[in-house]
Amino acid sequence: MLEYGNGVGEVAGKAGGGSGGGGAPMDVGASLSQFVTDSAHTISTTPPGILLLSLVVIVVGFMMLKRVF
Repeated sequence: MLEYGNGVGEVAGKAGGGSGGGGAPMDVGASLSQFVTDSAHTISTTPPGILLLSLVVIVVGFMMLKRVF
């Protein structure tokens, strides 16, 4: 930052305060959309064996919770 002469510009842009940090307003809709997109991408790139194992672990976990409660 400071090495290239942007020190004042960088600090002034982030010192504004407000919600969301860094002076930028927090956009809940964009955040939720990004969460869904990232989750869909993660699931679509996961190998089928891992997805099946995850499903089995979730089902067994629900069965264990059902026994406890």
